Order: sequence, then structure tokens, then C-alpha cells
Amino acid sequence: MAEAPVFSKETELPQTTSAPGSPVSDLFYDPLSLGLNYSYQIKDLEVMDSQRQRSIPLRIYLPEGPAPAPLILLSHGLGGSRMELAYLATYWATQGYGVIALQHLGSDDGVWRSVEPEQRYKALAEAATVQNFLLRVQDIPAVLDHLERWQRDPQQHWVQQLDLSRIGMAGYSFGAITAQAIGGQRFWGRPRFQDDRIKAVVLLSPSSPYKETPDQAFPAVTIPWLLMTGTADVSSIGNVDVASRLAVFPALPLGNKYEVVLKDAEHSAFGDAPLSTDRYPRNPNHHRATIALSTAFWDAYLKEDGTAQAWLASDAPRQQILETDDRWQWK
Repeated sequence: MAEAPVFSKETELPQTTSAPGSPVSDLFYDPLSLGLNYSYQIKDLEVMDSQRQRSIPLRIYLPEGPAPAPLILLSHGLGGSRMELAYLATYWATQGYGVIALQHLGSDDGVWRSVEPEQRYKALAEAATVQNFLLRVQDIPAVLDHLERWQRDPQQHWVQQLDLSRIGMAGYSFGAITAQAIGGQRFWGRPRFQDDRIKAVVLLSPSSPYKETPDQAFPAVTIPWLLMTGTADVSSIGNVDVASRLAVFPALPLGNKYEVVLKDAEHSAFGDAPLSTDRYPRNPNHHRATIALSTAFWDAYLKEDGTAQAWLASDAPRQQILETDDRWQWK
């Protein structure tokens, strides 16, 4: 893939337009004050994929409600774990969503925890492989298959609290690449890893493929996608620049596709904590925006809430959630 320029703090993003949305005054919706506040339990367990002899550790956030909850699968970034992105998982659980955070062995925190600090970057870079990508995309159907079997097992009664007909997936960084594949990205001409059980996808720091153009990779995405990135969202591992992230949205087909670009948000902005290499002060509104927009997206496409969908396709996110220089568009 040819090198593309990295947008700096001073670089102005190209202007885009969006279709007119519903007037903000007509929308009685606020994803940050919905007032549901479900209580939830946390379960830690492991799935064993016998075909691959591979363990998949899970952290499950299980809301306690009167009806089965829509389910969100959560895929961590390179060097992360099932504990990652707890700020999102806990909020979604309070809003009545079951969340299952997967841990992908081989590209998880086991890569760096036992390595000397000066060798950790190298260890992480060596884990960013096609082999680990394939292991990740195979972890998703393995977990879904187990959930379907457990739903028929009276000893796994907790699964009855999940609605397996309404499943979304979210991923961060390497997890976003995983979710892109599960959500319909083409590889060598077809969506080889798509799982039709996934109904909507949230991508934190998405990226374009290395060996195909965005126009080759994304034209057949049929399900709703929400993309979140920033004007400083650069990853040195894989040499992913902002231009690579911004190229995804224009290549998606029309219909239920959304993108936010947060001003000065670095790659760590969507994670749990800042990194020592960050250039800008951490902005608390970046997490606030990530929580709000993702929750509205799940409400629209997993709970089929028409008010949430109308809110997304309007100026309301700009006026209620985002800051002046953040960008919000949909198609």
C-alpha cells in the first residue's frame, strides 16, 4: 500500500457533507442520561475450541433485566486482554446490553508482560501477524457456536439472559481489524470471514487493508458500521496513519454508516489509559463521545430504536456530545 500523508494537529480535514437529519428540537433522546441503569454481574470463564485446541478467555458482563439482552462481542487491541475497554463494557451493561470481552491468545497481554521493557515494542510488533489475525477471526464464530450450544444446556442457564438474535461486535485497533473482517470486509474478492450472526459493528481506530484498496475491500458491507478515529490516530506498529483510517468511510456503501473524527484524538484515546508516547493532553470528552455514540448506535441497530437512529442522522451528536472541531458524518 502506498504511503499516505499523516495529518498533523494543524492539518484541516477535507470537508464533507451529510444528508439533512431530523431537527434536534424534535428528538427526545440522550444516550448519556437514558436512566435505565441495569445492575449486572461479571463472569470470567474460558471457551475451549476443540477443533483448534485453543482456549479463548472471556469476561462476561451480564445485565439483570426482565427480558433477554442484546449481546455485544468486544475484541481488544494488540497486547490487550478481556479486561480492556471496561469503561465501554460497563456502560453498555448498565444500558441493558450483555457484553462478552474476548481475549485473543497470541496477540494479548501475554506477548509483553514477561518481556523486559526495552523489548516490549519488538514483541508486540512480532505478534501483529497474519497468523494471529486468522486466529482472532476464528475465535468469534467459536464463541458464538458455544453460546448457541449453551443456550440449549439447562446447566448454563445464564445464557438465557442473552438474546442471540441481536448481536453486535466492537473492536479496537487489531480488534477493529478483526471486527471489519467479521462485519463484511472483502479479502481477495469476497467476505471470507463474515459471520451473519453479527448485525452491527463499532470500530475504534479502523484501518484500510495493506494489499487491497479500500474500494476493493469495503463495497459489499451490508450491515451498519460506526467508525471512530481521531486526527492524531497513528499507530507505529504496522505504520498505520490517519489517512488509512479515514479512507474506510468513503469506500463504504450508502446506508446506516457513520463516522466520527475526534480532534487531536491519538490512538490511545479509545483505550483505557494514555501512553507515554502521546503528544497531546488526554481529553475526557473523547471517552464521553465514544460512550455516547456507540450506545446510540447499539440502541438504533440492536434495540431497533427509531429515535436513536434519527438522533444519529442529525446534528444532535454535534450539538450535544461533540466539540467544535470534531467531525460527524453519516450516509
